[in-house]
Amino acid sequence: MTSLQVLVTEAWDDYALLDSGDGRKLERYGPYRFIRPEAQALWRPQSPEWKADGEFTGGRDDEGGGRWDLEYHVPERWTLTRGPVRFSATNTPFRHLGFFPDMGAQWDWMRVRTVPGARVLNMFGYTGVGSLIAAEAGAQVTHVDASKKAVASARDNAALSGLADAPVRWLTDDALKFMRREVRRGSKYDGILLDPPKYGRGPDGEIWSLERDLPELMHLARQLLSNNAAFLVLTVYAIRMSALAIHALMDEVMAGAGGSIASGDMAIREDGRGLLLPTAIFSRWAAA
Repeated sequence: MTSLQVLVTEAWDDYALLDSGDGRKLERYGPYRFIRPEAQALWRPQSPEWKADGEFTGGRDDEGGGRWDLEYHVPERWTLTRGPVRFSATNTPFRHLGFFPDMGAQWDWMRVRTVPGARVLNMFGYTGVGSLIAAEAGAQVTHVDASKKAVASARDNAALSGLADAPVRWLTDDALKFMRREVRRGSKYDGILLDPPKYGRGPDGEIWSLERDLPELMHLARQLLSNNAAFLVLTVYAIRMSALAIHALMDEVMAGAGGSIASGDMAIREDGRGLLLPTAIFSRWAAA
């Protein structure tokens, strides 16, 4: 019998979910407050009136097309922290702010399982917060993303964190092509983080489709795990995909590896009433 879990990210100094409801959410990113659409906020908000420094309206998270209405005092980017790691926030055309705060609980979980000298692979690494948390823990990190702009932002965040000289390989590449080459080379990693989008394009126009390509991605990841591997983490933001489905895939991929598998919902706890706002699903394997 599979028992699903809820992985909760709590508010921290530079981030909080302040309120949610009626299809929207109010969040604090450092000193600024923003309103964004949130389809899963089916309930009523705590407060009938929200004061914010900006609001995103229209469009879809995976397609763009909406727009930010920002107060004049909101800068193009500003610096936030998570523990010892510093990174930039910015209002992107895809309605998020340059990182995903609900990953906070995953980053913390991975960090305590990352020992100095471990080899960690961060696929679809985006602006690099997960890579930098692993690097700060002493890991040798390989950070891969198909977007040159995202990799450049990740390098900038490394400099902000004082980790510009940390042992991180910053690579712009197609996920499946890179992992296939790594398998042929016999490369091994002690921890792997997979955070694939629903749809995407590689640097040479390669098409990524989550439902089509996720099984191959997972089986490649299994082949890249070392004999001393500590973790394999998968996060999925495709609402139509079930935590039960990715749990079954993880179970198949990691058959015979020992350890344990946990799967379920990721969520952020709302300040005040403590309500949990679901954001994604996850499945992760741990050696112990």
